Amino acid sequence: MPELNFKGKEFVFNHHLAVPHRPLLPNAAKSVGEPRLDGNLVIHGDNLHALESLLPMVAGKVDCVFIDPPYNTGNEGWCYNDNVNSQMMQQWLSENPVGIEDGLRHDKWCAMMWPRLRLLHDQLGQAGSLWVTLDDNEIHRARAMLDAIFGEQNFVATCILHKNFSPKPSAKFFSEDHDYLLIYAKKKDKWRPDLLERT
Repeated sequence: MPELNFKGKEFVFNHHLAVPHRPLLPNAAKSVGEPRLDGNLVIHGDNLHALESLLPMVAGKVDCVFIDPPYNTGNEGWCYNDNVNSQMMQQWLSENPVGIEDGLRHDKWCAMMWPRLRLLHDQLGQAGSLWVTLDDNEIHRARAMLDAIFGEQNFVATCILHKNFSPKPSAKFFSEDHDYLLIYAKKKDKWRPDLLERT
């Protein structure tokens, strides 16, 4: 199987194991009813820390995960801020936010996504699935990462999401009207979609 290589991969390959556990603390002022951790939660904070904090409660139990990561268009101004113990990674932090002129923006995106996808994989139950929306900027890198983490045999589908119904006047060549939805199962032989009747 081909392997996706990106700058920083050696530093983030097992970074999900080094993320410190931070206990979730209910906030009574922002809770509806009695504050508790065993129901619906809204977590305020870094998503990597939130995923690590949820792991003891949900490891192997989640049926479905939907994520909408940065599309990495170069215009979003997202920042790579994971505390990875590496001189190279610390240098990257000083060059944030990631922009269109950043020649390593795709590497940074992969380095940011890798530990999060590993934690999400650990949270899914045997019949669980991951759904990821992206556009042309990172769809192929996401496929390669997810093949490596989930196993290419657990790839389910790439669906098209129609997002625009009129041409974009700013389009230089084509007016793209869709994004993608990547679907992976934790164990494809155990996962079954709950299909809606066609209308």
